[in-house]
Parts: sequence; structure tokens; C-alpha cells
Amino acid sequence: MGFLAALLALLPLAGCDQRRIEKLEEGVSTEADVRAQFGAPENVWDEPGGARTLEYNRNPAGHENYMITIGPDGKMSALRQVLNPDTFAKVQPGMAMEPVRRMLGKPAKKTPYALKGEEAWDWRWMQMPNTSMVFTVWFDKDYRVVRTTTGPDPEAPENRGGPSR
Repeated sequence: MGFLAALLALLPLAGCDQRRIEKLEEGVSTEADVRAQFGAPENVWDEPGGARTLEYNRNPAGHENYMITIGPDGKMSALRQVLNPDTFAKVQPGMAMEPVRRMLGKPAKKTPYALKGEEAWDWRWMQMPNTSMVFTVWFDKDYRVVRTTTGPDPEAPENRGGPSR
């Protein structure tokens, strides 16, 4: 299946996520309610004080990673779409890999650069109103952040080039 066909097939998912989110309410919805709407999470992160964060990843084909926090009382206390410039700004040189992974969710792609001793992790995200972008975190051999970059998504149809119509 081509990229455009895959993208078109996923468009209904974006609407589905919004409908799922609308059925949840902070302070009221339980973890069971979240799982009923979103299914099994990609990952579950233990938080201080007994809270847990459920990760719902829509990469590599989508542009969202949702982090849904369940408080120690079993109620949803936060629902965040974390792939955005505010979250990216928190990623700083010297940070270890695990806090980055916990903050942004599973990357869409990991690319090792053995000769440089680095690995690049990419997250696809949407710059409003509708520009597909990639945020990249470069890690050294010790999995510490070296730098970050942001640019147009080379896989997005609007950035692939070719003849104009």
C-alpha cells in the first residue's frame, strides 16, 4: 500500500480518536473507561505517588501520541497529545533516553549512525493547520541527547516532490 493510500486509510482514525476523547472526562473516567475507548496501551509508565500514565501511540503513520494519566484514585487526571512544540522544547542536551521516551512516547523511526556514534529518533507530528513535520532527537552512544531538529516530513505527500498538476 502506498503512503497516500495508507494516510487516507488512517484519516478516519483521527476522527475516531476525537470521538473517544469526547467520551472521557478528567476526574470522572476510570482506567477501565480509557481502555474501553482506546484499547490496550502501547506502554504503562508508573508515576510518583501511585499514578500511572498510559501511552497511546499513533506513529508512525499518525501524528499523535497520547499520554493519559490515571491518578492513584483510579480516575483519569490528564489526557495529553504530547507531539507538539511545547513538549519538544523540554527535550534538552544531556537528557537521558528514558525521560525523552516517557515524555514523547515511542518514536516513529530509529536510525543508527554507527560512524558518528549517534542514533536519531523521529516523531511525526502535525504543525497547524496541516503541515506534516518530523521532530528528531539525536542521541550519543550513551543515549544522551546531543541535539534536536525539526523539519518538514519527507514522507508526507506534500513534501515528496514530483510533477506538479
